[in-house]
Amino acid sequence: MPVGQLAALGAATCWAFSALAFEAAGRRIGALALNVVRLAIAFVFLSLAAWQVRGLPLPVDATPHAWFWLSISGLIGFTFGDLCLFRAFLIIGSRLSMLLMSLAPVLAAVIGWLVLGETLSGRDLLGMTLTVSGIAWAVLERGPADGRPLPARPPLSGIALGFGGALGQAGGLVLSKLGMAGYNVFAAVQVRVIAGIVGYSAIYFALRWWPRVRAAFSDSKALGLASVGAFFGPFLGVTLSLVAVRETSTGVASSIMALTPILIIPIVVLVRRERVGLGGIVGAVVAVAGVVLLFL
Repeated sequence: MPVGQLAALGAATCWAFSALAFEAAGRRIGALALNVVRLAIAFVFLSLAAWQVRGLPLPVDATPHAWFWLSISGLIGFTFGDLCLFRAFLIIGSRLSMLLMSLAPVLAAVIGWLVLGETLSGRDLLGMTLTVSGIAWAVLERGPADGRPLPARPPLSGIALGFGGALGQAGGLVLSKLGMAGYNVFAAVQVRVIAGIVGYSAIYFALRWWPRVRAAFSDSKALGLASVGAFFGPFLGVTLSLVAVRETSTGVASSIMALTPILIIPIVVLVRRERVGLGGIVGAVVAVAGVVLLFL
């Protein structure tokens, strides 16, 4: 059984549910406060899981090597990447931002080759190409969730931020694989989350955003939604993503995990009664065909 590919598919599925929960929570408390709230809640889940699985609620046995690379991974992935993505949403809209995020598998493959010496077979390259192309097709076809059309001349700052989001996700995955060698996956995610919280805390102190975070904790409904998102996202989804990159190449794992926009389609069709055009369906079929190749 292709454990890495199955874990990547599980991560993409979890992120589809977490994205919808975070979208609802973000409308109530704002994306900036949500970033650190979701990581704090996820850390509680991770600590409970680590306590049950290995008898240690905290990653006190992590080596200096693990602390260094996993911390850098958390700062790049959780802080830099996610902050860039959320800012890109505001400047160029969600559809163009997600289109730029579809570059993450390509960037992960390149960084994995440069840093880890990973190589891909011809079938892997074909599967990645089909998957990324199908995702981009489906994202372009779907109407923008934020009601904004694609800008004719998108600001370069927004494009740069969207690319930064993709680069942060790709770089975070590669460095996670470098840092977690031989280490427990729950503890590895804990180190990443700690680094992410520290990164956001520094930004919030510098920009005096902490009052927004404190106000978020008074919204019980938003906290409930954030807890659901944290369980499926930074806890379960990210844990599965590290299993995926440990068991297969980062390029292959990242391609399958990029399926989240495709997996969201049936959810919004069933729950929100949104319509999906022929282009979205064809794009989803192409993406799934690419994933099938990556499983072979």
